[in-house]
Amino acid sequence: MGTLFIIATPIGNLEDITLRALRVLSEADLIAAEDTRTTRALLTRHGIRNRLVSYNEHNMRARTPQLLAALENGDIALVSEAGTPGVSDPGHQLLLAALDAGFAAVPVPGPSAVVAALAASGLPMREFTFLGFPPRRPGERRRALTAVASEPRTLVFFESPHRLRRTLEDIRAVLGDRRIAVCRELTKAFEEVFRGTICEALHHFTEPRGEFTLVIEGRAAANGQAADDEAVRQQLLRLKADGAKARDAVAHVASAFGLPKRSVYRLWLDLKRGGSSP
Repeated sequence: MGTLFIIATPIGNLEDITLRALRVLSEADLIAAEDTRTTRALLTRHGIRNRLVSYNEHNMRARTPQLLAALENGDIALVSEAGTPGVSDPGHQLLLAALDAGFAAVPVPGPSAVVAALAASGLPMREFTFLGFPPRRPGERRRALTAVASEPRTLVFFESPHRLRRTLEDIRAVLGDRRIAVCRELTKAFEEVFRGTICEALHHFTEPRGEFTLVIEGRAAANGQAADDEAVRQQLLRLKADGAKARDAVAHVASAFGLPKRSVYRLWLDLKRGGSSP
């Protein structure tokens, strides 16, 4: 029986590949890649000519049993379009299928957009929470952000350029104007790491281009500061506009921000008296 090797590949710069990864890629009986064009460029750069097949979200149902059959006779190297397979890509499904079938799976670590962004962010990285890509629909995205509003650990997201500004606006509304590092095109020719507040990031990225990794500081109260009242008000306003009852809205927001219900209720009353408007 063969082994499934889970190989991290460059997230941009083709020089970011380990010697071990190159050896395993050259020795594998088959290479399964999320994007064969990207992987072929990497293999050509390093003189590797092994058989290459695609494995992506469009063909993984049909391809999985084929690759499991191939594992019976030899080793397979699994690679993502960039970074580590299984992190926000379909490689995870092949890994689960291989493990269920009794095959060995061996990681070959290397480049990571998450770790690279954290390292460059200047924000606390002893503990962090990785959330992948936020939901595309605005309501679902705001609910997902609300669920981590009281999280004291640094938050890490991926985001596409055409949704970046909307996501930043939702982050500001739900989490408050926190410190953020917006990492664009990491390790590539137009690499950029913007450090500032979310409002400053919105002012800076007027026409976003490239791939983004967002690193956001955890809840301000974790540093002994009060939670951002404006973020709390915005959440209450949104729930009020949706027709939520006072008790439900206050309980939801108090839980999300880790605040006493009585202080959130005072803000709710202030909104009802016209202290702010949606």
